[in-house]
Amino acid sequence: MTEEKMLKVEKIRRGTVIDHIPVGRAFKVLKILKISSDPGVTVSIAIHVKSKKMGLKDVVKIEDRILDSSELNKIALIADGATITIVEDYGVIKKFVVKLPDIITGILKCSNLKCVSNMEGSIIPSFTLISKEPLTIKCHYCEREMETEEIVENIL
Repeated sequence: MTEEKMLKVEKIRRGTVIDHIPVGRAFKVLKILKISSDPGVTVSIAIHVKSKKMGLKDVVKIEDRILDSSELNKIALIADGATITIVEDYGVIKKFVVKLPDIITGILKCSNLKCVSNMEGSIIPSFTLISKEPLTIKCHYCEREMETEEIVENIL
């Protein structure tokens, strides 16, 4: 078998595959999903994989875990356009692309410690998408703008 036809990461029986992650962001995906703190989860990571669509990409396979909508929204924050594949019995049962919404609510906190959303427990943090490249969002309450690194650090 030629090297081109060899499977570098084996298929998963059940779980979630996150494909088309921008190169170098696989570990950020693991961080926002808090994968490293869950010892019962088996994860396969492929970094700098050749891609016709992207040139290079990262891929994450998470066995025995189907991501919920909150987790998918978190992925969209750092890997907008990533392909999510849900797998059961080694077969694809659902496949879709995550898209960053124009309004981001309840999945990260404002980096401004004095923001009312951080001081009042009843206020749900909410942000408006300003730009996708570079990723920039703005808090609805204090109007603080945050970019990728700050966003990743403040994901709930």
